[in-house]
Amino acid sequence: MCMKGMTAHAMPQEPMLDQTPDGWMLAMARGDRAAFAALFEAEAGPLIAIARRIVRRQDLAEEAVQDGFVSAWQSAARFDPQRGSARAWLTTIVRNRALNLIRNDARLEFHDAEDVAAIGDRAADAMAALNQLSDRDALKSCLGALDEPKRQAILLCYVTGLDHGEVAATMKAPLGTVKSWIRRGVIALQECLS
Repeated sequence: MCMKGMTAHAMPQEPMLDQTPDGWMLAMARGDRAAFAALFEAEAGPLIAIARRIVRRQDLAEEAVQDGFVSAWQSAARFDPQRGSARAWLTTIVRNRALNLIRNDARLEFHDAEDVAAIGDRAADAMAALNQLSDRDALKSCLGALDEPKRQAILLCYVTGLDHGEVAATMKAPLGTVKSWIRRGVIALQECLS
C-alpha cells in the first residue's frame, strides 16, 4: 500500500497512554514495562518520604518502596480505578510494607561495641569452618563461586548462628542488603548443589 499522498488525519493513530498514575497502573496490568518505569519515577520519591516517616531509616524506606512496587507490578491486574486511585493504592501497599519491616525489625537486638567485637571473632570461626572443608566438597566449591559479601553473610548466619541484625552489624552493611545477600546466596547455593 502506498502512503504517498495520504493526509496525516487519515493515518491510524496509536491511542495516547494516559500519563497519570491510574493510566500507568492500567498499562502495567497489560505488562507495559515503560508504564511501570514512569509510575516509579513519578511516585517513588514521595513514597520513600512516607515510608521514611514510618521506619525512620532511609535504607528501610527504600526497601519498603521497592517491595511495594514489585507487589504492585505483580498485582496490577487487580487494580480497579473505580475503587480508588493508583496513588492511594500504592501508598497503602508501601505503608503496609514499612509497618511489616518495623514489626520484623522489632525482634532484632542491637549490640554495643563489646558485643560486636565478640561477633567479629565469630567471623574468623566461620572462615575457619569453610577452610576445613575438603577441596573436593561440593559445598566448598559452591560457596567459593559466590561473591564475597554473599559468602560471608551466609557463613555468619548459618555457621556461627548470627541473626540478620548481627550479620549487618558485623559487615557494616544495611539490614535489607544483608537479607538480600543471604536470600540470593542461598538460592545460588541450591542451584549449584542440585
